[in-house]
Amino acid sequence: MTTSREALGKTFSGPILKRSLVVALVVGTILNAINQGPEIVSGQPVVIWKLAMTFCVPFCVASYGAYSALRSR
Repeated sequence: MTTSREALGKTFSGPILKRSLVVALVVGTILNAINQGPEIVSGQPVVIWKLAMTFCVPFCVASYGAYSALRSR
């Protein structure tokens, strides 16, 4: 089994980090379009913390999935 520290190091470096960022960008963009689409299209202000969290959540989920997979090896 991989130690927690090794798994964490691998999770936030190289290709795994890049994949988590791509997932966050794609999923976050789609969710922001769903959740705040009317405001974005009409030029009204959006809720910034919601916009940021909508990108952070998929990043955390993808990173945790990678961490869990590495940890169980």
